[in-house]
Amino acid sequence: MPRVRKSMLKSGSKKKAQASFSGKLPPRKPKNVDVRPREYLTETEVESLIDAAASQGRHGHRDATMILLAFRHGLRVSELIALRWDMIDLDSGLLHVTRLKHGVNSPHPLRGAEIRALRRVQREYLETPYVFVSERGSNMTASNFGKLLARAGRQAGFTAIPGGV
Repeated sequence: MPRVRKSMLKSGSKKKAQASFSGKLPPRKPKNVDVRPREYLTETEVESLIDAAASQGRHGHRDATMILLAFRHGLRVSELIALRWDMIDLDSGLLHVTRLKHGVNSPHPLRGAEIRALRRVQREYLETPYVFVSERGSNMTASNFGKLLARAGRQAGFTAIPGGV
């Protein structure tokens, strides 16, 4: 026979829980297929997202560079915001990606546009260990990146952006 706890013996606890439930269920979350046709962005869509991010605010170039690197190298948001300057070799054009969630760490080649964008970010944000920093000098957070991606998506005319990039 299963063991019975004292909390299970309290009379009416199940009835009280049922009485507090009003009978209305929250609306079901729509399936992703119903919200957007696919779970990825095309290169032209990413370019329009980058252009929209670049035209916004004081940190438009930083935001556009974040989106560019995330798209080109398939970085998770947590991998993107954790990038440090010691992981990037601009002279030889390599990005040493430290993967999370049991991914394989590997060096990625950087293309010309990425190197130029990163050099500009390095000039604008001096003396920081992290590549992407906030106005206050601390590293970016996943929430910051989500907000800038949402703003750029609205300006680019997207109704929904697939998770991450």
